[in-house]
This record gives sequence, structure tokens and C-alpha cells, in this order.
Amino acid sequence: MRIPYDDMKAEFRRVLISRGFKEEEAEDAASIFAENSLCGVYSHGLNRFPRVVDYLDKGLIKPENKAECIASFMAFERWDGHRGFGPLNAKRAMDRACELADKFGIGIVALGNNNHWMRGGTYGWQAADKGYIGICWSNTTPNMPAWGGKDNKIGNNPFIIAVPRSNGQHIVVDTALSQFSYGKIEEYKLSGRELPVYGGYDSEWNLSKDPAEIEKTRRVLPIGYWKGSGLSIALDAVATVLSNGHSVAEIGTFPEEVGLTQIMIAIAPGKMNTEELTDSIVSSIADSINSSEPIKEGGNVSYPGQRLWNTRQENLENGIPVVDEVWEKVRAF
Repeated sequence: MRIPYDDMKAEFRRVLISRGFKEEEAEDAASIFAENSLCGVYSHGLNRFPRVVDYLDKGLIKPENKAECIASFMAFERWDGHRGFGPLNAKRAMDRACELADKFGIGIVALGNNNHWMRGGTYGWQAADKGYIGICWSNTTPNMPAWGGKDNKIGNNPFIIAVPRSNGQHIVVDTALSQFSYGKIEEYKLSGRELPVYGGYDSEWNLSKDPAEIEKTRRVLPIGYWKGSGLSIALDAVATVLSNGHSVAEIGTFPEEVGLTQIMIAIAPGKMNTEELTDSIVSSIADSINSSEPIKEGGNVSYPGQRLWNTRQENLENGIPVVDEVWEKVRAF
């Protein structure tokens, strides 16, 4: 089944208003969730929405709580998210980072005590759509073993870099530090597919491509093995120092994945370049990647963000594919 973008957004908006959101906030939040599915990131769009509703109903997310600046120094601000609605707090924080970048050339907002921001790439694209380079990341609950360890001590902390082009076809890296995010593992499980490469461990500590088995053990594989493990630890440390928020270890003591720490960085290339120069540089890099000789006959090589852009255009035209039972669950709220 495929659902038009506007219909999906309207359902999300209806449910959020019924959970205490004001109309404007419900519109913004619904747009974020619907846009995630529109771009093919179903794991952080429709498929994640019922879990968010559950958190709202349990009082773990309080839509009336807004992030606020609690300290500032020139281009750097520290914010407290007050455990409000993660995507809206993150959007406001990136908007503020862009405002600071417009003034100083760079802006940094360290957002502590926030809730899950859903798809981190949302905020990279947000910055790039405004003409800024966006860099952002979040920590998580401990959900991945440090390299060489058995128990989960580090987070699959998502890390995003977005480089703008004026036509909207930005270069965007949006990656969890696990080979697959838990949302992506859930997406493969729901569709009955095996992972294309090893994504974690089974109960016997064998590498596995079975999403259900990995979801059961909660032992995912870091990207680059020890390299991904080290990067996860470093990102957690930087985020916690800048925000004075909660580290991965501290978040692990909470009953649910709440109180996360996120960093939003915006850089204004327009302070040094014309828009035309930035476009020329980014397009030449993208074109070089596209000109690669593919391994498979008839294949193609894409730059980061290109497939997402193409999926977005296809889903705008044909509707967003949905898992029927998840869509019906949302409609029943």
C-alpha cells in the first residue's frame, strides 16, 4: 500500500493534537515524521511513530516542555531540552545554530536533556536547505558493545554531515555508528528480509544477518569495528562536555531512552564563497563520484544523499509505501 504524503502528515498531526500538541507544533512535528518516510527512512517515520505515541501516553515525553538557552558565549550556546519533544527541540536548536552562523560564520548549540530526535539527517538537511554546512550528532542509550567487550557500554550515536547545493541535492552523510541502526534492523525484520551484510551477533556470539536475532540479543556491530567503537566514545565525550548533559552511561541508568545529548553545528560558506562557487565545488565532487565505473554491469555509484533524494521524488509522485498493520495502528489512535 502507498499513502500520499499529505494524508500521512494529516494523520500524524491529528494524533499529536489529541496528545496535547498545539496546532503549529503538531504541524511541524507531523512534517518531520512524514518527511522521514517520504525520504525512505521508514524506520524513523511511520514505523517509529507508534512508539513515540506510547512514550507520550506514558508521560515520558512532555510536549509542553520547550528547549531553552541556559548559557552562551559568542557563537556557542548551551541548551536544556527539559525532556520535551525531541524532534521539535532539535529543529529549534539547529535553527539557532544557523542564526549564530549567520552572525559569526559558525554556530554551535549543545542541547542536553532532550529526547530522541528521530532521524538525525533531518537537521543536516534543514541546515543545508538554508545554505549552511550542517554537522550534528546525538548520543543514545548503551546499545552496542565497545570493541572487545560483550556487554553494551556505548551508543550507536548517529553522526551527520550535510554540504549544501542551491538545487537542494545536497551531499549528506547520515550514519549511525552501528552497521545498522536499530530502526533499520526493525525495518528489515518487519519486511521479512535478511540484512545484506553482517549487522550484529546472535546468542552464540556469531556474526549474524538475521534482524530478529540481532534485535533479540541487542548486540549490534560497530561500523569499522574498533574505529566505529572509538568514534562513538569520542562523540559521546564531546557532546557531554559541551552540553553538561547526560552521557551514554548515565542514559543507561534511566528506565527508557530519554534525556539524550545532541550537538548542532552550522557553518556559513557564504561568508567566504559565493553561492555559485560553493555549488561548483560540491557539484564537481558529486559528478566525479557519479562517473565511477560500477562493479556490477548496469549499476551506478551515488554520492551520499543522492538515493534519498531520488526516493523522495519517487514517493512524492507515487505515494509512500507503508507496512499495512503499522498504518492501521496509527489510524486507530
